[in-house]
Amino acid sequence: MLAYTRKDRQRRQDTASFTLEYERARVQRPFSCMIKVPGPVCNLDCDYCYYLEKDALYPGKRFTLAEFGMKEEVLEQLIRDYIASQPQERVEFIWHGGEPTMLGLDYFRRVLDLQARYAEGKQIANVLQTNGTLIDDRWAEFLAEHGFLCGLSIDGPEKFHDRHRRFADGRGSWQKAVECARLFVKHGVEFNTMSVVNASNSREPVAVYEFLKSIGSRYMQFSPIVERIALDEGEALSIVEPGYAKATALMDENVSAEAWGNFLCRVFDHWVKADVGHCYVNWFDNTLAAYVGEAPSLCSMAPYCACSLAIEHNGDAYCCDHFVFPDYRLGNIMETNIVEMAKSDKQLLFEQEKQDRLAAACRACPYLQMCGGDCPKNRIDRTEGGEAISRLCKGFRMFFEHTRPYFEYMADELRHQRPPANVMKAKFNR
Repeated sequence: MLAYTRKDRQRRQDTASFTLEYERARVQRPFSCMIKVPGPVCNLDCDYCYYLEKDALYPGKRFTLAEFGMKEEVLEQLIRDYIASQPQERVEFIWHGGEPTMLGLDYFRRVLDLQARYAEGKQIANVLQTNGTLIDDRWAEFLAEHGFLCGLSIDGPEKFHDRHRRFADGRGSWQKAVECARLFVKHGVEFNTMSVVNASNSREPVAVYEFLKSIGSRYMQFSPIVERIALDEGEALSIVEPGYAKATALMDENVSAEAWGNFLCRVFDHWVKADVGHCYVNWFDNTLAAYVGEAPSLCSMAPYCACSLAIEHNGDAYCCDHFVFPDYRLGNIMETNIVEMAKSDKQLLFEQEKQDRLAAACRACPYLQMCGGDCPKNRIDRTEGGEAISRLCKGFRMFFEHTRPYFEYMADELRHQRPPANVMKAKFNR
């Protein structure tokens, strides 16, 4: 899928807003890494998880931390080279999985030791994504003391969360996740919540939003499920990439475009009345950024894919966390310097493809600046002309049309150096 002819490369250089030559010529190019320290190993067996099955990329390994935990030599090489690769003074590490806390507190104490050894005067920041089930007072004290920003995976009220996010024996994980939020608040751990919006919890948007507020979340990320399943049972990976050409079916847990649009609209309606400036929702923040001409922090809304590599337990580097497939493997950090992979042809072309393969319907859309054409992994529908388009397109359009006067108002307030929260006092004719 990433094999290009010379003519293809030239066409992309001519049409993209940055060129391969420009990016490669930079001595240092800022990029991020999502570090899979336990590989796909997790103590939960969530039925919608896109990552649990990635152990199939490493045949012969047992699904255990002994087999998939990132070894000392890989961890040290990654930390040393990643810090050295970054031109900015603040270097952020994103610890992911699987479930990274399975490796234990001592493992992350070692992480901090290595970061201190190789920091060379740079400020080091750490982000930890967790399902919360292993967090206790000791963990929370450690995370607070060392300034970790934590993402807590929780899908809303118990009936929604436990429907999908269960332990291998079938027990729900909601109680543990709620206890984690309580411990984060108790110890002053900075955290946000990451909620997967699926076919069930999308039906009660306000209940999900109000629940997250009730456990202390002020920064909410909502991530819609859009996945296809291979019908060929002989495939090593059942969840397939967008370019997969054989027969597929949509995952049962997928959220429909209409349900996604309704979810965003109903949460927005609730938020805009009382919570602007108090609670922050990833889609709302980034939409407002687009209205004032700022670059979005959410990569799915940007015109190009971000340079955000996924680093597996053994040092394998992939173009993106959602594209951990053989065709998107860039190399291994134990063999190739990470900065060389970050500015390789393969990575740069991957980033440009989001723009280069944008459907004509997207280019003509008045909301392209907000949507960015959505994440390429979600482009599994087809236009009448046969071009790939986001499965969630109608939902995004519903949201942008519904919220336009509010965002226009907030953007104008910002331009006049007034708080966007003034929107809560404004009157709108709907």
